[in-house]
Amino acid sequence: MKVGKLLHTRYRLNDLERTVKFYKEILGLEEVRRQKSPRGSELVFLKAPGSEELIELCHFPSSGPVQVQPDLTHLAFQVESLEEFGKHLARHGLKFSDGPIFKEDGGGFAFIDAPEGYEIELISTAPAPAKADTSCPAHH
Repeated sequence: MKVGKLLHTRYRLNDLERTVKFYKEILGLEEVRRQKSPRGSELVFLKAPGSEELIELCHFPSSGPVQVQPDLTHLAFQVESLEEFGKHLARHGLKFSDGPIFKEDGGGFAFIDAPEGYEIELISTAPAPAKADTSCPAHH
């Protein structure tokens, strides 16, 4: 027996609305649903445009305050351009916390800090090689 697919990942928070706003406004995630769990947790489920897996943000104060230690965990998202995403962050008064680091092939990665201290990794893949235009034969 084995599992099927990954459905969601949960992050518990102290300030639910601040983090939901960050994920929606800065990362462009879509809020899928909100609910209260049987034990009383406030839950918000978010989704990245190109993914089916959800991120579950959980607010449950009776479990005590959340203290995220450095380098505990992170979420990684694909971005088209780290340069453009850096400009997007600057428009919101934010900046990368680490990087960007570029590889020889043109791809790269960088990190930003989400509210509560959770890290977000942003990864851009190498640009696709330009294809030769074969639609028009060369004239001699």
